[in-house]
Order: sequence, then C-alpha cells, then structure tokens
Amino acid sequence: MSFLLPKLTGKREVDQAIKSVAEKVLVLRFGRDDDAVCLQLDDILAKTAHDLSKMAVIYLVDVDKVPVYTQYFDISYIPSTVFFFNGQHMKVDYGSPDHTKFVGSFKTKQDFIDLIEVIYRGAMRGKLIVRSPIDPSNIPKYDLLYQGI
Repeated sequence: MSFLLPKLTGKREVDQAIKSVAEKVLVLRFGRDDDAVCLQLDDILAKTAHDLSKMAVIYLVDVDKVPVYTQYFDISYIPSTVFFFNGQHMKVDYGSPDHTKFVGSFKTKQDFIDLIEVIYRGAMRGKLIVRSPIDPSNIPKYDLLYQGI
C-alpha cells in the first residue's frame, strides 16, 4: 500500500515538507517499504488520507535515505510516526517514556483518525504537546534504547 502515499526521498524534501505544510498536521512515517509492520501501517494511512485531507498531509520517509532525521528523532524501531504543525514538532503523551513519536502500527483506522483530530485541535490552540486519545491497550509497548552512552 505504500505506493498510494507520496514519498520523501531526501533531507531537502523532508525540510521542504516541514516548512511548507501550513495549517495542517504533517504526518511523517519513517520506515521501509518492504517491512511487514510498515505495510500494515501504510494501509491504515492510505485508507484515512482522504478522510483527513482537510486536517493532515501524510508522507512516507525511508529511514535509509534520510539518516540525518533517523538519528535526530532517534528512530531505532520502525515504523515510527512523527507529527508536525506549522513547522513545529508536535509531541503526544502516549503514556510511554517517549513523547516525540508513535512507534509501531495503529491497531485501527479510528485510532489514527482520533489522534490526528486531537493533535490538530491542540495545535490550533497553540499547544505543543497533547494527550493521546488512543486506548493504552492499543499502544505498542517497547523499551527505549540508548545508543552510545
């Protein structure tokens, strides 16, 4: 399903997307096109892209093609989904230690839609961090890896 969504293939394209998407949530899915969990997430993103077109823009980013962002966002698990609004990195409290990204795939389309709505409404009010509306049992659990300590 990854062929249904636009891809960003370099640092310059990612920078341009972050700068140019205005008044909408920018969704960047970091992963690989041949990974099974990424394909599952891409399916959910592709099915919701049209419904969320007034609130969000979704792009796929290959972790191997933009190592600068992979390192910057500390993406050690894929897929990881990062959110921006008007050039600002939006953080979400998922009840996990990491608020900078969503790791793994969403269980349902509705979980993703609810999350985008909460991020959009919070961002329109000037918030930089919002609380996740997703049921904690639907959020994948993982341990943070600290590399190079």
